[in-house]
Amino acid sequence: MPKFPKTEADIVALAEQMIAGLTAHAADFPSLSKAGLEAVLVNYKEQKQTQDEAKGQLLLATTAKDEDLDFLIETMKNDLKKAEVDCTNIPQTLHEIGWGPRQEPQPIEAPGSPTELHPISEGQGTIWFKWEKPSNGGPVRNYLIERRDLQQGGDFGPWMLVDTIYNREINLSGQPEAVRLEYRVKAANAAGESVPSNSISVFLP
Repeated sequence: MPKFPKTEADIVALAEQMIAGLTAHAADFPSLSKAGLEAVLVNYKEQKQTQDEAKGQLLLATTAKDEDLDFLIETMKNDLKKAEVDCTNIPQTLHEIGWGPRQEPQPIEAPGSPTELHPISEGQGTIWFKWEKPSNGGPVRNYLIERRDLQQGGDFGPWMLVDTIYNREINLSGQPEAVRLEYRVKAANAAGESVPSNSISVFLP
């Protein structure tokens, strides 16, 4: 059994098909009134046309309103710039027109130290570790991964940069094998670098 259509266009299409069928085969459907169905369809189409015309008017009105709003915003911004010049010596006067002095840019603080650096897994020349973001300081732009190697004399060499990333975990490959390694992480932003995190010591096979 066919289902009654749900969309407006499909409903109208079925109504027109019914009227066409009743026009061609009225005797087969003595209980149906083609004239009544046509009248209801005509009323619907008239209201639909009225609605479409109203939508067109609404669209024009909305476009005109948006253009006027854009012009209002532009005018207000220009006037506020002029007012800021007028009130250079006494910027608090801007409060009289609902505005205020420009805030001085705040200096960016270097981020705090990353915490809880710990390994996840180790393999041949590879290590995967992660850490937690700093609990204080400025926003973090990126993290600096550093490593130092145990030298033949028994002392560790200098820290060197291994990679720079934006996430809080890294999987390093191609690392020195059969030698004691230490890793640490520093957070950084435009203001500078943080104090290093705790270090982890590993011996990769």
